[in-house]
Amino acid sequence: MANTRSERVLVTPSSYAKTHYLYVQEVGSLQSLEPHISSRKNLNSYLFFVVLSGRGTLTYEHQTKNLKSGDCAFLDCRSPYAHESSEEEPWRLTWVHFNGADAAHFYESYLEQGHPFFFRPVSILPFVETISQLYEISRDRTFMNELNAHCLLTELISQIYSQQNESSDTAPAKLQQIHEYIRLHYAEKITLDLLSELFFISKYHMSREYRQTYGMTLVSDITQRRIAHAKSALRFSELPVESVAEESGFLDSAYFIHVFKRAEGMTPLQYRKKWKSL
Repeated sequence: MANTRSERVLVTPSSYAKTHYLYVQEVGSLQSLEPHISSRKNLNSYLFFVVLSGRGTLTYEHQTKNLKSGDCAFLDCRSPYAHESSEEEPWRLTWVHFNGADAAHFYESYLEQGHPFFFRPVSILPFVETISQLYEISRDRTFMNELNAHCLLTELISQIYSQQNESSDTAPAKLQQIHEYIRLHYAEKITLDLLSELFFISKYHMSREYRQTYGMTLVSDITQRRIAHAKSALRFSELPVESVAEESGFLDSAYFIHVFKRAEGMTPLQYRKKWKSL
């Protein structure tokens, strides 16, 4: 393009990579030479880019955001999007388009946890380094390079999650208290109303903030802890299933069996038989 100077690698993944891996579709960097609008829609792809320098705008999901050096964006390219460099400070970007096994799940989970499609991390260096590595290995397609690309894309997604402003380490004190209460009392009867009364917080606000901070709902956290306790009791005790259910916080054994089978793909007795001797 005359209005940009770019370096990019276009990748044609193998059938195996398409089925089993996260895979690169395109990776590179560009320096805008003059303002121009780049727009796309209905691309079966996920785009992550970093603004290395300069400024510009991004339009996505009916919002237009001003981005500058140090900002990042994470987009589902099936939705229309457009970005434009500023005239005064033309931007320089580095990016990767990717897709593959579980890519949609990763992105949906990202949005469900309340994370924004653009954010400003503490440092862009981890992202820049990962994209740079993806660029280098994508220049030569081999089985190992496709596997390495999958690992790097998984690392990139982990970096995106870890750089969000909300994390368990920086959770507000009240959410930390609720999290600790659940850790200690998961086997007892816990309801949203109870937690709301104990910690003087709206249950709707609490539910929303807890999910954004810890990546799961309050109910899911409680249930996962109960299932973990039940698994330990099934393996390392002779308690009957009804007693395991009660000790783990499930007052109804039939419901316990249903929840356990949904989580583990087998009944409690089947789990005990399979794991008891190990």
